[in-house]
Amino acid sequence: MVDTSSQVSKSGHQDRISISIFFPCFNEQDNIPIVIRSALEVLEIISADYEIIIIDDGSTDRTAEIARELGLANPRIRLVRHPANLGYGAALRSGFRTASKDLVFFTDADGQFDLRDLPSFLEAIGQYDVVCGYRLRRSDGIIRRFNGWCWTQLVCLLFGLRVRDVDCAFKLFRRHVVENMQMLSNGALISAEILARATKAGFRIAELPVRHYPRRAGRQTGANLRVIIRAFVELWRLRKQILED
Repeated sequence: MVDTSSQVSKSGHQDRISISIFFPCFNEQDNIPIVIRSALEVLEIISADYEIIIIDDGSTDRTAEIARELGLANPRIRLVRHPANLGYGAALRSGFRTASKDLVFFTDADGQFDLRDLPSFLEAIGQYDVVCGYRLRRSDGIIRRFNGWCWTQLVCLLFGLRVRDVDCAFKLFRRHVVENMQMLSNGALISAEILARATKAGFRIAELPVRHYPRRAGRQTGANLRVIIRAFVELWRLRKQILED
């Protein structure tokens, strides 16, 4: 097993893992303290050189206030706040743009993922450029699971991807993969766009299973009809744009 407390640099020396973790969130005041605490516990175990970035996409609850309080307690926790709700894609773009460490990881702030799955991703990234999660047992209703499966099949067909769960919000990147990547999607299509562009650029992508739990607080927005329609509209535009690049 690879020791996740260090990574081998090109010079052959052992270096601490350097990682930016960011959480896109919208109205997650009850979940943010829990997921940040979970992240800190994992980062302590692996002795990482880290930063945590909370991307508040125009929340109307106390998400931003709580994030600021967390930052006061730990200077390696930062808040990036959108003045209005710009969409999931915009939140991810802000996270990638703000990240400064060698590795960049994001997951949602809804508490449905287990940060204790991160060390296995850090092991795998030694041989890959991107490591994507797939939900082993997705804790959503049957209709949402079926819709997610159909969406993944469609996206894979259109972009030539080979992934099991395109929208799984548990992904780790080498920073050079995303730092200069053009990202156009403002909504839910952003995950598909990133993987499509990474695949076209020839980056190595691996998949690992992750645990998935029911949401404990707050409301899901991904199943919103407006979000779904926007994703389909963006899908056809994006396919044409990426194929013509």
